[in-house]
Amino acid sequence: MIATGGLATRVKAWGRELGFQQVGITDTDLGAAEARLRDWLAEGRHGTMDYMARHGLKRSRPADLVPGTIRVISVRMDYLPESQRVMQARLEDPQGAFISRYALGRDYHKVLRQRLQRLAEHILAEIGPFGHRVFVDSAPVLEKPLAAKAGLGWIGKHTNLIHPKAGSWFFLGEIYTDLALPVDTPMADHCGRCRACIEVCPTRAIVAPYVLDARLCISYLTIEHAGSIPEELRALIGNRIYGCDDCQLVCPWNRFARLGTEPDFQARHGLDTVSLIEVFAWDEATFLDRTQGSAIRRIGHIRWLRNIAVALGNAPASPEVKQALSRRADHPDALIREHVGWALRRIG
Repeated sequence: MIATGGLATRVKAWGRELGFQQVGITDTDLGAAEARLRDWLAEGRHGTMDYMARHGLKRSRPADLVPGTIRVISVRMDYLPESQRVMQARLEDPQGAFISRYALGRDYHKVLRQRLQRLAEHILAEIGPFGHRVFVDSAPVLEKPLAAKAGLGWIGKHTNLIHPKAGSWFFLGEIYTDLALPVDTPMADHCGRCRACIEVCPTRAIVAPYVLDARLCISYLTIEHAGSIPEELRALIGNRIYGCDDCQLVCPWNRFARLGTEPDFQARHGLDTVSLIEVFAWDEATFLDRTQGSAIRRIGHIRWLRNIAVALGNAPASPEVKQALSRRADHPDALIREHVGWALRRIG
């Protein structure tokens, strides 16, 4: 087992060379986060995300997931693809399809995983074989509490990680390792009395500071949830067809966020400017083609159409909207027929 501060310094330098804006190191004690996770699961706030409870305590005990783990190297990579002013204008266009900005480019899982593997290879070349495993939101890992302990920011009231000089528009990834590297100092919470994220949430999913009820969250409803979207929440979804960025858009710390420089995270196939009617017309082959290599593809064509049907029901009534919906009114899938029917009734 190797313990050297010099190696930690080199790891952070290699990380920056690979495109990470920050690299931090923490131990594996997640006792406080584990208690919060237990309460959250007991209250059923994870909705249908059964995988959140499936792995027991492996999520909050890294050494149970990867035996021998004593440190976690945590990284962040900025992705903000456009100014928040442009994003806000897009969100306020009821005929435009709003997609959470993290999903406009290449799937971040692949981008970060490749960079983390290369970081691990740098360490291997320096010290020889060592125990490690790379994660990017791909296993039972409490990535935000780990990143907070590693000094990459603090967890805000919206439950996203915030850095005082970079806001919250970034991805996280980890290397679990058996290297006894020196750990970094966590940051203090700087949310103060601010409630902007709580008050802006369209569905009031942030039920208390630092507590998110996924069952109300638009990101959960449009991405994770496979069934019917509760009727009482549909009108609140607006034109958000994949995810939601509202809580980040209003966070005052995001005035310090910088545009991402990673080409892979720039918008592809015009997904930042498409209209609802245009994407609702995509058949499955077109959907698969336009979302190749994207995180969006994982929801599948049926869920994609379900989400857009809701958004069209929230759009200004017009012959074009009615015609687009009517073309899907007899869709073979009952889920689509249900949401299209609701949208047609809503626009009269």
